[in-house]
Amino acid sequence: MDEVILAGHVWLVGAGPGDPDLLTRKAERLLRAATVVFHDALVGPGILALIPPAARLVGVGKRAGRHSRNQDAINALLVEAALAGERVVRLKGGDPSLFGRSMEEMAALEAAGIAAHICPGVTAASAAAASARVSLSLRGRARRVQFVTAHLCTGSPPAQDWRALADPTATTVFYMSRGAAGEISRRLIAAGLSGATPALIACDISLPRERVFRTRLDLLPIAATAIGGDGPTLILVGEATAGGGIPLGALVEEQCR
Repeated sequence: MDEVILAGHVWLVGAGPGDPDLLTRKAERLLRAATVVFHDALVGPGILALIPPAARLVGVGKRAGRHSRNQDAINALLVEAALAGERVVRLKGGDPSLFGRSMEEMAALEAAGIAAHICPGVTAASAAAASARVSLSLRGRARRVQFVTAHLCTGSPPAQDWRALADPTATTVFYMSRGAAGEISRRLIAAGLSGATPALIACDISLPRERVFRTRLDLLPIAATAIGGDGPTLILVGEATAGGGIPLGALVEEQCR
């Protein structure tokens, strides 16, 4: 097998939503060729097990409320490893170019004269739609797809054009959204979207413990409270999401047993 990483180069690799079978073939080749892998907290053991024992594994994950390293420190580690002649993989959950801060790392590497490349991955929204057996787009009902980060870094919702997001002909996917379910529901309804709009809550997508629950926009806060746990969560809103997942009533009944 040809080596796909040159010494002193850095690859930003998408780990996908969690299931090792959803890695691209190129991503797996890059992992097997690396001498050091800097990985996010959400990259699970099934994917890390594909990395040869001789490679160094360095956790640099950032999860809500549990940040292990700031972005500048991560950038410095990547630069240091590349300048030392390592074959470097920066392994990110999902797709590196979607809410993955990839451009900050690319800019730091390029400023240091280091060649940097990106290997895309399956993003969680696609995996969630597949698990729920729905389509993100739907002819005649959802002609546009919107990806939004709902991460509450400062305890308040990020500035959004809620009127634009409240598009009844779009599917809107909110990443990192468990804590923002109430705000999403309230803001979209206030912006004109019907409270009866179908929605999905998807947790731990593609993993054995994954859960996909069907609800509606006005019941999002109840559903988010009922699911419990702290796994990575997506909220999908729009007509295209109807018909997938487990009905909210079944979820509440199960939680109350």
